[in-house]
Amino acid sequence: MKNLIYGKGYNDGSRCAGAGRSGKLVKQYILWVNMLRRCFDEKDIFNPTYKGCTVSENFLNYSYFYDWCQNQIGFDKDNWQLDKDLLLVGNKTYSETTCVFVPQEINKFFNAHGRAKGAEPLGVHVDSKTGKYKVQCNVNGKRRYLGRFSSKHTAFSAYKDFKESLCKELALKWQSEIDPRVFEAMMKWEVDRND
Repeated sequence: MKNLIYGKGYNDGSRCAGAGRSGKLVKQYILWVNMLRRCFDEKDIFNPTYKGCTVSENFLNYSYFYDWCQNQIGFDKDNWQLDKDLLLVGNKTYSETTCVFVPQEINKFFNAHGRAKGAEPLGVHVDSKTGKYKVQCNVNGKRRYLGRFSSKHTAFSAYKDFKESLCKELALKWQSEIDPRVFEAMMKWEVDRND
């Protein structure tokens, strides 16, 4: 097949990729190419989070992806982003059943979730002065101190409870606008100790 994008995606030309004489690319095409780049461009070291990601057979077809976008809640909104792993935590496949559009605020909440450092659970650090377990959590880009605890388990429980509560608050804030599947996933979301 000619003109494969990143050796995988194909555009049969039946859907618009550029808008009029300006040649400005349409949102669907930009999303589609970026999705393919994250999964298949070996030169792209943009984000190691995408290592091992792939794209469903249907999403490799630009026409299918274009039409799918048109029918998704939030696609037509500014600052909403395509997400592949909110509905299914740890998912590595972009597909019509795993992808949704979410407000940037929600996407940032999960992207800021981060990774555990060293042997300590997520959100927990050993205070070098006291030897106690210090707990912090980022809230809207600002670090919030949650306390010091004598046990690693208690410290992580404090972090987990706080972070999960923030997730539910965010879900309730956006409930009337987001896909019901996103709302349900956020209300059930749990912090994994090693996440």
